Amino acid sequence: MPIPQTTRVNPLDLQKNIAIGVSLPFKKPFKSTYTTKDQIKSNLINLLLTAKGERVLNPTFGCDIKRQLFENITEETQQNIINSIVEAVNTFMPEIQINDIVVSPDIDFHAINVTIDYQIIISNSPGQVTIQFETIT
Repeated sequence: MPIPQTTRVNPLDLQKNIAIGVSLPFKKPFKSTYTTKDQIKSNLINLLLTAKGERVLNPTFGCDIKRQLFENITEETQQNIINSIVEAVNTFMPEIQINDIVVSPDIDFHAINVTIDYQIIISNSPGQVTIQFETIT
């Protein structure tokens, strides 16, 4: 007899019209998130955009991606970015599993594009975040 497949749902997702958090990036007017999937994506964006030492009372929160922007973009630099992301996600966001990270330089715009494919563990829902980190010239 086959084992029935079960889908786990966060109880917060069952409450309609109750905001869970704030959506990132910030735009006027601020937008709320109403599902845990949307809030997890916003939390991941927040983690990636925060440099270590930037958050008061939690100096280890964040990634060191911005520090890599002024380095020569080599395979080692790209691997350092990936390692920083994996370490931060494992520490601060254990509710997701990273499936793939792609770090690609954009030489014309003096930027690094980071794309993360992930999966929410409790619901097996896939997600993706792409962020462009730019140097100011």
